[in-house]
Amino acid sequence: MVLAEWSVGQVLWSMIWFFLFFIWIWILITVFIDIFRSHDLGGWAKALWVIFVIIFPFLGVFIYLIVRGGGMAKRRMEEAQAANQQFQQYVQSAATPSGGSVADELQRLATLRDQGVITQEEFDSLKAKAMA
Repeated sequence: MVLAEWSVGQVLWSMIWFFLFFIWIWILITVFIDIFRSHDLGGWAKALWVIFVIIFPFLGVFIYLIVRGGGMAKRRMEEAQAANQQFQQYVQSAATPSGGSVADELQRLATLRDQGVITQEEFDSLKAKAMA
């Protein structure tokens, strides 16, 4: 007994509808993310956009994309640049010893050596590491 007989055209149309549905969900999630991450919208404006998109999904999303679509890319770019800047600052602070420059580290090591906390051999090895 054959449960289903699918022709090539039916499979193609099913795949097209599946991908359209997937794209629709993707756009809907992107719009909701942009609504909630937007700093220029107040709480009431966000609530109204969410209600509008929930009650009239297609119309709400299309109007949102028309009205605020240009700003979506700008806001995403600003967020990416801010994240990149934070990452660069973290890498810079992690790369330099004690969060300072090499000269600051050498000064700190010299102070520890003068106070007798570390020996001259330890100072020399730590100095070599700081200079590398």
